[in-house]
Amino acid sequence: MITISLCMIVKNEEDTIERCLESLKDLVDEIIIVDTGSNDKTKELVEKFTSKIYDFQWIDDFSAARNFSFSKATQDYILWLDADDVLLPEDVESFKLLKENLDPSVDSVTMKYNLGVDKYGNVSLSYRRNRLVKRTNNFKWIGFVHEYLSVYGNIINSEISVTHKKIKYTPKRNLEIYQNKLKKRAEFTPRDTLYYGNELYDHQMFEEAIKYYNEFLDSKQGWSEDNIRVCGKLHEYYQSINKEEEARKYSFKSFEYDTPRAEACCNLGFSFLKENKFNNAAFWYEMATKLEKPKDSWGFFNESCWTWLPHLQLCVCYDRLGNRKLAYEHNEIASQFVPNDERILYNKKYFKSLGFN
Repeated sequence: MITISLCMIVKNEEDTIERCLESLKDLVDEIIIVDTGSNDKTKELVEKFTSKIYDFQWIDDFSAARNFSFSKATQDYILWLDADDVLLPEDVESFKLLKENLDPSVDSVTMKYNLGVDKYGNVSLSYRRNRLVKRTNNFKWIGFVHEYLSVYGNIINSEISVTHKKIKYTPKRNLEIYQNKLKKRAEFTPRDTLYYGNELYDHQMFEEAIKYYNEFLDSKQGWSEDNIRVCGKLHEYYQSINKEEEARKYSFKSFEYDTPRAEACCNLGFSFLKENKFNNAAFWYEMATKLEKPKDSWGFFNESCWTWLPHLQLCVCYDRLGNRKLAYEHNEIASQFVPNDERILYNKKYFKSLGFN
């Protein structure tokens, strides 16, 4: 059985760190915590789990801190998490099996990263990350913000999920790091350009965000999944200011990078629905229901677009088109995923009044 070092970087995480470590303390053989300047009870709480606590002077570089944490590991494999991540009980059990049975020739194990859940407890947004890596390969983190672990070799995809449970939000931290780097004339990679665009967008600095998003797309150096996500963001923005044709342009552009995604089809459907073009909207929502999610993709997925949402919207479209039977059928399909959704329950009463059981 392999041994595992857990490596984390933290700062002022007293609200979450104990929850995180408690969820996986029995899975790892060593816990290494690198503190980048806490002035709360973080270290005191961490001491309940490990004595391997190291200070690291913060230099506006997440990769530097993570690489330092990795340098302190001594076990076969390194697991990394953030303080507001947890492993749920079912994932703890799956992780135990992985640890007992992992082939030592494996260089990295990816795990799903669940970033959000809907009000019914269903995962609403997820993607994959290299999460457990062989220590002797000396894999390095790259990027001062929104860093990534550069991994190669024998990589396997597991069904284990890490669940993100953010409590606090540091609104301007990353934005300010990027702005300081620009002041120092740091050279941005295409990835830096993308994530700076994301920070600008999240802070509603839309004109600047669009500039960097288009610069990223025009570079033609982006990962296809990132290109698709940027197109989705641009569609979202232009739709919010009622520029439907411009919004649709970016959803169609996303098809250049890979097979159509349900998210883009739902965006197109909604765009036409807003214009009361019900046949057009139904076409795109139907398309969303027929797509197969790319297997083992590392992209971001809005699970509702791949399950219940297009069916709920098809219920609306076909009802407006006068095909009540088909509208009823799609509402029933949607109800299989989110049976207690208030819109679906409202529709059920509506169809019952029309004689549908």
